[in-house]
Amino acid sequence: MSTLFEPLTLRSLTIPNRIWMAAMCQYSAAPDGDQAGVPNDWHFAHLAARATGGTGLIITEATAVSPEGRISPYDLGIWNDTHVEAFRRITTFLKSQDTVPGIQLAHAGRKASTERTWVDRGAPIAPGEQHGWTPVAPSATAFQAGATTPEELSVEEISAVVQAFAAAARRALDAGFEVAEVHGAHGYLIHQFLSPHSNHRTDAYGGDFAGRTRFALEVVDAVRAVWPADLPVFFRVSATDWLQENDDARDGWTADETVRLAKELRARGIDLLDVSTGGNVPDATIPVGPDYQVPYAQRVREEADMPVATVGMITEPDQAQAILASDKADAVLLGRELLRDPYWARHAATALGGQVPTPVQYHRA
Repeated sequence: MSTLFEPLTLRSLTIPNRIWMAAMCQYSAAPDGDQAGVPNDWHFAHLAARATGGTGLIITEATAVSPEGRISPYDLGIWNDTHVEAFRRITTFLKSQDTVPGIQLAHAGRKASTERTWVDRGAPIAPGEQHGWTPVAPSATAFQAGATTPEELSVEEISAVVQAFAAAARRALDAGFEVAEVHGAHGYLIHQFLSPHSNHRTDAYGGDFAGRTRFALEVVDAVRAVWPADLPVFFRVSATDWLQENDDARDGWTADETVRLAKELRARGIDLLDVSTGGNVPDATIPVGPDYQVPYAQRVREEADMPVATVGMITEPDQAQAILASDKADAVLLGRELLRDPYWARHAATALGGQVPTPVQYHRA
C-alpha cells in the first residue's frame, strides 16, 4: 500500500490516511449579530464534500478566538456557545465519514478587519467603516501601506488573548473536534510576535528569541492544559519570512528559528508541526513552485525529531506519495487542489492502488 494511504496515530487518535485538508478561509459567515462567526450551510457543504471524498483529516478555516481576532468580519469564530452548536453538526457528519475533524484556532492581529478576497482584493476596513475595527498587534506597526495602524497590546491584554485561546479550545472540544491546531503562521498574531519584522517590543515579549517566542509558548501551554491528554495538538508555523533567502537586509523569522521553536513546542506537548511559509512581509519574494515548502518541513522533521505535515502546490498523487515515501513529511495538506477536486483522495487511491473510506450510499452490489 502507498504511504499516502497508511493511517497515522498521534496519541490515541488514528487518522485514517495522510491526505489532509489545509485550513482555507471561506469568508462566508455573518459579519455581525447573533450569527456572527457561526458556520452555516455553506461551511457544512464545503467541509462535508471533502469528507465524502475520502480526506483523512479536515482542518477548518482560521477560526477566531475572539471577534477582533477575525481577519475579516466574515470569518468563522469559536468565542461563544452558538458557535459550538453549529460546529457540532459539522463534526458529527465528518466523523460519520471516518474523517477526523480538526479546528485551526486563530487571531489575525494586525491583519484583521479586511474585506473578503473577492471584494477589493481583501482591502482593509477602517475602524469607522461598517464592520470595521481597530486591530491589535505586538507593536503599533501597520501590516502594509493603507492598512490601519494596530494598537500595541499591553501585557494584561496579551494575557487575555492567551486565555481566549484556552476558552476557544474548550469550546472546540465540546463541539466535537479531535485535533486543535494553533495558528502561528501567515502573519497572524502569533507569527507577528515571533518575527522581528513585526515585533519591536522591548519588554519580556520582544527582543531576543526567548522574548519573541514567549507569547506562542504561553498560548500552546494554555491550549494543551485544556485539551485532553489523549488527543493531539498541532502548531502551524511559517518556517521563514522569505527575507534571508532573498538577501533582504530586513530582519525576519528564519528557518533556523523554526527548528529551534519546534524543539520547544515538542517539549510542551505539540504533536505535529504544520509547516508553511511567508505571510508576514507583504512585499517578500516567495519562489512558489512544486514542493517549494517541503525542504522546511523535512528539516524540522529531521532536526527537531517530530512529525510534520507539508503544504503548498501539492497537486498530483505521485508527487504527494514521493514526499512521504522519501521521509520528507508525515502527511500532506492540500488546499486549492481540494477546492478544485473534493474527491482528490478517492482519485489518488484509484491512481496509486490505495483505499479510502467510501460512503455506504455509494456502494453498489
